[in-house]
Amino acid sequence: MNTTREAPATVLSRVVQTFPSTCLPSESGGLPVEVSLIAQLGPGAGDHLYHSVTARQKAHDSFVDALDEPSARLGGMDLSRGDPTSLYTFAVGAKGHPFHRHAGHRVFTAISGSGGAQLRFSSATREQVTNDPASFVRALRYVDIPPDCLFTVRFSGETWHQFAPLRPHSPHPAFFALSCHTNELGGDLPEPVRAQVLANAATIPDLTELLPQSVATLLQSPAFDPASVPRIALSLTAPAESFQSAICKSVRRIAGTVRAAWSRRCGSVGFLSRSFAWPVVAQPDLPAGTLLAIPFRDRCDHQDLFHLDVPAGTAMEMPAAAWLEAVLDGFLSNPPPGVSRLMALRNRLVRPLGLRTSPLGCPVSSLLGSQRDHLFAGRFPVLDQRLADDGRTAEVLLGADDKHLRFRSCVSVSVRDDGSVRFALGTRVQCRNLFGRFYMGAIDRIHRSYIAPTMLRMAVDYVLSHHAANAATASPRPRVAVFPLAIAATDR
Repeated sequence: MNTTREAPATVLSRVVQTFPSTCLPSESGGLPVEVSLIAQLGPGAGDHLYHSVTARQKAHDSFVDALDEPSARLGGMDLSRGDPTSLYTFAVGAKGHPFHRHAGHRVFTAISGSGGAQLRFSSATREQVTNDPASFVRALRYVDIPPDCLFTVRFSGETWHQFAPLRPHSPHPAFFALSCHTNELGGDLPEPVRAQVLANAATIPDLTELLPQSVATLLQSPAFDPASVPRIALSLTAPAESFQSAICKSVRRIAGTVRAAWSRRCGSVGFLSRSFAWPVVAQPDLPAGTLLAIPFRDRCDHQDLFHLDVPAGTAMEMPAAAWLEAVLDGFLSNPPPGVSRLMALRNRLVRPLGLRTSPLGCPVSSLLGSQRDHLFAGRFPVLDQRLADDGRTAEVLLGADDKHLRFRSCVSVSVRDDGSVRFALGTRVQCRNLFGRFYMGAIDRIHRSYIAPTMLRMAVDYVLSHHAANAATASPRPRVAVFPLAIAATDR
């Protein structure tokens, strides 16, 4: 009796002097799938990055969690300027995600988790898999990506794809990616989806077509053997099946577990730093008719006034009352971190003395007060308010009384004849005892040089940034700002 024994698969490796890459031709004549390995990061860097960046992604306004592929759109199309591209972030966790495809062309750059990733592609057409589910398997190819690696992928819109961790049942995520949709309107989009895209309202799940059930059933059946699928492994430090590679992967998996736990413990934040375009100016005298001139007429121990002028055309036109409401919200929503730290220190020092405490800088700290008998815009507690009949000026009076001093602050907005807008913050203080005079003497310099001008600048920056975001909603492509800024984002 004759028997035939199948020879074990042979793994062939070769050295390349540039980026390890592969190009998978399309079985249906379409564009190939191109994958390039760019660099390998430090042990555990992939898991650390995945958990820190997915936390930021989850906090994004456009975050969507569907089809095991949480994502967020960072930039939309700008068809009015001939730009049909969009930019997304997306993540693939330890469970992978289902096979699917998109109508349009895709290009993405990703960093693999500390267990590596496997990219699975099939170029079978929709008609082929409908008529013969096995055609999907015949066109199936795998590409293995090692742990903690930066890599790029490019493929056509008709390509079925699935991404998963390199090892089955791995606790490590597959990767985190930045994806460019080179033409959001590309391919054969269903009309409802095309309408969403034209409205700049589409998400990655909206643009996704899942595998037909007949093929999904085949892939889950005993007839499908994943080991029989042609596979290409890209690597940088050692051949994929070598002993050195196995040791490296083990070390990276351990490091990834530790660094991921550390990332989850520490949390993830970012900072946006701007060099402001317009100065905050100290004004020696109070303007005529201001509410700030009313309190402490008999005796005033401290007085300051700062203003910031925003040129015409910088943001949309609004009445002064709307600007004032926005800037008061800015004081609450965008307090300077340095001022907040100073207030925390001040609170610890004066709490044993029974003095008033607040997390917000003193000039506007009464915005957090509990009194509700006199509100501006229906939500901000104020002592007094004044709105001009022509809508060109608006101001509110804030303040509180404490054991050692009484203070009153005025926040005002004036829309000037040339279309520019002046924001102003002023403070008057009346000391009630010797300790109050000592207190004001101690903080006077830092209040004038840092606290008051920085609070005004940050509040106005918040207002203008939100106007930039509103303009971006009206205009298809999001803009960082509508005024000249130098911007730097850093991680803590």
